[in-house]
Amino acid sequence: MKKEDCIFCKIVQGELPSRTIYEDGDFRVILDLKPVTRGHALILAREHADNLYELPEETAGKAMILARRLAGIFREKLHCDGLNLMQNNGEVAGQTVTHFHLHMIPRYEGDGQEINLVPGEATQEELEAVRKQITE
Repeated sequence: MKKEDCIFCKIVQGELPSRTIYEDGDFRVILDLKPVTRGHALILAREHADNLYELPEETAGKAMILARRLAGIFREKLHCDGLNLMQNNGEVAGQTVTHFHLHMIPRYEGDGQEINLVPGEATQEELEAVRKQITE
């Protein structure tokens, strides 16, 4: 189902131009217009889902299988030294377009990019409390 005001739905449907590198019945993969590294691509679900929470499980699984396949192609063709997969859900997590998409970011030695997660501290008791909250 297409969401009328969604820019990624319009790209997936071919209503807006894109640099498509792959497409099938479930996904269109495009080069990001503002790449953080050479070859930065977005895996766009054809079926609109605002985020991972709304994405059907089957589609989520297929997205990872596709990312794995493309990762090998990126390594072979772009000669990248590594690869980040990034998927944001909600504004607080950095999501700027509310349509499920998975960033594939080829990494190169000395590319100047870094993931800005700041490791925290947790006691064994805090970890156990969280484990219980999730599992009970």
